Amino acid sequence: MKGGQALVAELNRIVYSSGISSPVTSKRGLSARLRYLDSKKGREALREQGVSPRTIRSWMAGKSKAAPTARNLAKIDSAYWTRRRENVARSGWLGRHLDNNGQGRRMEIHPVNDTAVPTEYRRREISQRTVTLRYVGDDLAKAWAARDENGVDEIWDDVLTELDSDYGAYAYVSHVGINA
Repeated sequence: MKGGQALVAELNRIVYSSGISSPVTSKRGLSARLRYLDSKKGREALREQGVSPRTIRSWMAGKSKAAPTARNLAKIDSAYWTRRRENVARSGWLGRHLDNNGQGRRMEIHPVNDTAVPTEYRRREISQRTVTLRYVGDDLAKAWAARDENGVDEIWDDVLTELDSDYGAYAYVSHVGINA
């Protein structure tokens, strides 16, 4: 995958790991998501998922005796993650997390595994690289929040310039990892 796509996947992992860990199918996970969505914007997010106002009122009041259907659980979960993404972006938490008080975060770049490629067409041996993300945290978080793929790709290119001669070898990667 392109490096920018791998970076977006890693940012999603960071944000998702900081959210509600209980699955929406559990009573605890469902009630936590409904509490999180119990606001004007949260109810709006549920309506955008196709949930009727009457059903939302019933869930929020706790009057619904039956558990939501699997389809409605998926809608609740989708609304939760949409709101979570918006709140993380608005609060600036992700940018501050990546900035780490000016120290940045270490990022591992794992190259594409080309062992299935015939030997004569393989690239030279490319190792895993580590680079420090500095001064790009806010811009990266804003591009991620806006779902700006071109912006993330530009930041990825800026990060890769630190690799000097290996720049082109890491345009496509298997994945990246950012330390917590």
